[in-house]
Amino acid sequence: MAEAAPGPGRGFELPLLLFAGFRSLIDELHAELAQEGHPEVRPAYGFALQAVGRQGATATEIGRRLGVSKQAAGKTVERLEMLGYVERFDDPADGRRKLVRLTARGVDVLVRSAAIFDRLHAQWASELGPARLADLESSLRTMAPEGAFRLDAASWFAG
Repeated sequence: MAEAAPGPGRGFELPLLLFAGFRSLIDELHAELAQEGHPEVRPAYGFALQAVGRQGATATEIGRRLGVSKQAAGKTVERLEMLGYVERFDDPADGRRKLVRLTARGVDVLVRSAAIFDRLHAQWASELGPARLADLESSLRTMAPEGAFRLDAASWFAG
């Protein structure tokens, strides 16, 4: 039997349920990444690694993509560099600039993350049923404005 729709005064539950679903996926992702050799990865690092991208980026570009200052981006880059996920090198087009690029370890964590997300998606499809999950995803795409997903999500939470 399906649950009744929330009544008046219960609209606050929707964002909490959406966040709880997000959080459960991210927590499971990080538990699996830890078992697969990446115990130090934090959710914000995933956004930062995506901001670096395949071609690399400067700290200023990373900061802009993440919605944080160049200094905050620089601190994150330092931590990722210390952990072996990125490296800095001179920009061949402008020796005054430093570029950040993913290392093999950085690529590995992103590839593993994608595979884990695929497994989690399959798990949700198994538990909810493929049609319900497809309906959920379609509904969220309808309600989320174009361009709603941005890499600055982590900084948005921090305010």
